[in-house]
Amino acid sequence: MRLKTIRQYRIMVVALSIAGSDPIGGAGIQADLKAFASLGVHGTTVITAITSQNTQHVIDVLPVPQEHVLSQLDAVLDDAKVAAAKTGMLYSPGIAKTVAKRFKSIDFPLVVDPVLVAGVGDPLSSGDLVAVLRKELMPIASLVTPNRNEAEELAGIKIRSIPDARKACKRISDLGAGAVLLKGGHFEGPDVRDLLFIDGEFTEVHGPRVDIKSHGAGCHLAAYITAHLAKGVGLQEAVVLARGNINDAMSMSYSVGKGLKIVHSLATMERDLLRYPVLVALDEAVTVLEGMLTREWIPEVGINFAYALPRARYYEDICAIKGRIVGVGNQARHVGCLGFGASRHVARIVLAAMHYDPEMRSALNLKYGEDNLSKLKAAGLEIASFERENEPGGVRTMEWGTASAIKNAGKVPDVIFDRGGVGKEPMIRVLGRDPFDVLEKVDPALQLR
Repeated sequence: MRLKTIRQYRIMVVALSIAGSDPIGGAGIQADLKAFASLGVHGTTVITAITSQNTQHVIDVLPVPQEHVLSQLDAVLDDAKVAAAKTGMLYSPGIAKTVAKRFKSIDFPLVVDPVLVAGVGDPLSSGDLVAVLRKELMPIASLVTPNRNEAEELAGIKIRSIPDARKACKRISDLGAGAVLLKGGHFEGPDVRDLLFIDGEFTEVHGPRVDIKSHGAGCHLAAYITAHLAKGVGLQEAVVLARGNINDAMSMSYSVGKGLKIVHSLATMERDLLRYPVLVALDEAVTVLEGMLTREWIPEVGINFAYALPRARYYEDICAIKGRIVGVGNQARHVGCLGFGASRHVARIVLAAMHYDPEMRSALNLKYGEDNLSKLKAAGLEIASFERENEPGGVRTMEWGTASAIKNAGKVPDVIFDRGGVGKEPMIRVLGRDPFDVLEKVDPALQLR
């Protein structure tokens, strides 16, 4: 049994992308391969068209002969154990029919991204491709991932409202698709709300709206979903995970040309690689802080110390102490190890501060007292505050209070304090770019007697 398990680890999960080639490297086959690799999946490919495009225009398209599309499919499917596949740019009705016919007997998930137009607005289809997608591809698709315009074409209706979007999903599902993900990027609103229709039920999958028009976002989302499916993740969970991946990728978009930015395929992997150095830095800072503290700086609830990943959005992006730093005799000691998602209180402070200044990624809380506050002022720190009695209903105190203090100060200050309220201990919070920046700010004050 042990030897069998070891052998299984040697087998790489394989996914297949059937799409066009993008010479600028931001969409199509090139994007799919990078997205697969970022999630630890080996990518195989079938090229349907060779495009001449960049971040500004689609200049020319050379469709691959149908017989060669089929021979590519046979070469991959007859050799590799494909766990999931996706289609992107199929370009012509003939190519779409060839792919659909070969996939009639597959026993793995197929994600159909019905690409009709490039992100720059130029067409990536010819003839009556939509009719073939409707008749041939929808019935064998495990999931279809249209944007608003593509959904209108497939459903045959105009989408002007959420009820229209739901109607379009049902119509596409009626064509035979296992599930429909109507992407929310082309709809207005403060955040992106993808609409997932699966097993007769609707689910909204939310993500932050990134104010960047990127090249290859749709390709990446479908590729991330396909990679998760290949790894055995359920469909709904794969969609949710992929939304997180594309949020990372779009927030880290970069320029290689004069037009649209390129989606950063490896963004999630890069962020994960940073978890270890973030944890190590915070661990070292906690040890140093314990040697600096005296009992008059430790609040009744204890001290927590947090450090966020770059571009953090969730509690799970922030490393903190699972317990607290507490007083033990005349010394300070942390109870509990460090972990991501360990703090809500200090994490909310960090997330609120990063909204105004993404570089302010660390914070800790200290005991409030007029003497302590005076020492921090004497250390030359910029100090702001908020009053809990002014807190409106329906908000979280730390998010509202931190934002309120920052707005009043006109910037993210070094220190934010409040004098407490009914059942709420008054508190001082110190913010910085990283844990050692925080320590450098508090050190002069801690040395004052």
